[in-house]
Amino acid sequence: MSRSKRKPMSDINVVPYIDVMLVLLIIFMVTAPMMTQGIKIDLPQLEAGPVDTEKNSEPIVVSINSSGGYFLEMSSSSEKPMELDDLLQSVSAILEQKPATSVLVRGDKNVAYGAVVSLMSALQIAGANGVGLITEDP
Repeated sequence: MSRSKRKPMSDINVVPYIDVMLVLLIIFMVTAPMMTQGIKIDLPQLEAGPVDTEKNSEPIVVSINSSGGYFLEMSSSSEKPMELDDLLQSVSAILEQKPATSVLVRGDKNVAYGAVVSLMSALQIAGANGVGLITEDP
């Protein structure tokens, strides 16, 4: 029987660990942007122009006042606040008949940001392709 006269190797080969680290880094770089969630909106610029709408099409304007009441403003003005479910049914019915109708949200400046975002999200679920915000010039 012959024994080999080799000494045991005491160095660690780190090349495979570097390869694994680089692969994980690439995976995290690719998946990190996908983990953010939010509602897609275009933030207003300093000077905003009018919204382009069809000539014979009147937009659906949904308002939310400082106490959280919802109002649907079409051709006739409504003084009575609506429940969110009734509002969404009305908007959905209008959008089924006229899918190209634009939907605009007019929110009181004292309304919580979360209430406006929730309204915009609910309008998108009801069938609005895009939801715009109405503001006033300073």
